[in-house]
Amino acid sequence: MSKPQDISTLPAHLARTATALIHHPYQPPGGFDAVPPGVYKASTVIFENTAALHTRQWQDKSGYTYGLHGTPTTFTLEERLATLEGGLHTVLAPSGLSAISLVDMAFLRAGDEVLIPDNAYGPGKDFARVELARWGITHRSYDPQNAEALAGLITERTKLLWLEAAGSVTLEFPDLLGLLRVARQHPHLRVALDNTWGAGLAFNPFQMPDPQDAAGAIWGVDVSVHALTKYPSGGADVLMGAVITRDPQLHHQVLMTHMRLGLGVGANDAELVLRGLPSLPLRYAAHDAATRQIAQWLQSRAEPSQVLHPALLDSPGHAWWAELCQAAGGLVSMVFDADRYSTERVHAFVDALQVFKIGYSWGGPMSLVMPYRLDGMREHGHLAGRRGTIVRLAIGLESPAALMADLEQAFQVLA
Repeated sequence: MSKPQDISTLPAHLARTATALIHHPYQPPGGFDAVPPGVYKASTVIFENTAALHTRQWQDKSGYTYGLHGTPTTFTLEERLATLEGGLHTVLAPSGLSAISLVDMAFLRAGDEVLIPDNAYGPGKDFARVELARWGITHRSYDPQNAEALAGLITERTKLLWLEAAGSVTLEFPDLLGLLRVARQHPHLRVALDNTWGAGLAFNPFQMPDPQDAAGAIWGVDVSVHALTKYPSGGADVLMGAVITRDPQLHHQVLMTHMRLGLGVGANDAELVLRGLPSLPLRYAAHDAATRQIAQWLQSRAEPSQVLHPALLDSPGHAWWAELCQAAGGLVSMVFDADRYSTERVHAFVDALQVFKIGYSWGGPMSLVMPYRLDGMREHGHLAGRRGTIVRLAIGLESPAALMADLEQAFQVLA
């Protein structure tokens, strides 16, 4: 077997060519402009001299030091997301769950407590139950539709309050204004919202007018978390999250924790989200309109005992949704009680669907379905103690007529 050739023994013209290609002097002319922002991929960022090395700052987006801390592509995406949600600062994370975990780690220390709504995103609750508990941070669950009960839970140890609108899977809309009124009586308490469902379009999480306040008070959260995996991407091909704030000090806390954890996102993924943002309002409106049509049709069916969608008059929290929102996203859930349909029969219904595909997530072009065991899912509210199966539909961009026809034929399994 021949030995590999030492680079120092390469012919001189090859060595010169290698150096010339790496250090090529050509610079393209400036002034290029196009519809999409440029895509910059880098780990190493070049400094023009040692003075720049020691003075350049990335925290305020005035310069670049290392790819992990930002490029023109990620800075552009962060600024556009801040505009979308009504914030001032954004930090990108590799997923929605990592964005939730980042907020927990930025604001909580050993001995602190976090309050999490009963209907919050399950993996976020698991992070508190396992990882935060290992670090000496406790958590308690609360009913997001009972602001009065929340008031009795907050102590000096409670440093973070999570909100979610609408609730994960079960889609109850919380008493956001009532919960914020309680929270604002405790200056030491930070309030974070998982705003993935609202996508920055259903309502502004930082500026929510309070109709009960004669002075026209405006309420808002401290932090909004957004799983960009869903609606902003729109293509079911990106994993990413964002943490949006308005307060510079809170942003700095998140940013420094982000840096120490070494979190980053790829330029190509940032490019895909940037490509999806201009069409986001149009896609969200299409998801919303189709989902409302399907939700109303499902209410006319005898198979589900309950249809959950915030825009339906009898869906839990509808009045609070109507108070704040003008849109309702693309999710609708159906409850199948155990005394009517066994888990196996509901699973057979799910398996019979053809246009709907079985899969997690939502916000992409394809409609998805996912069954969940209702037993023990909720400690509070109308579903507490209920037995059965809940089936969540994520409505994509197909024809509503085609989706209802698919549901119609699958319901025959339950006949």
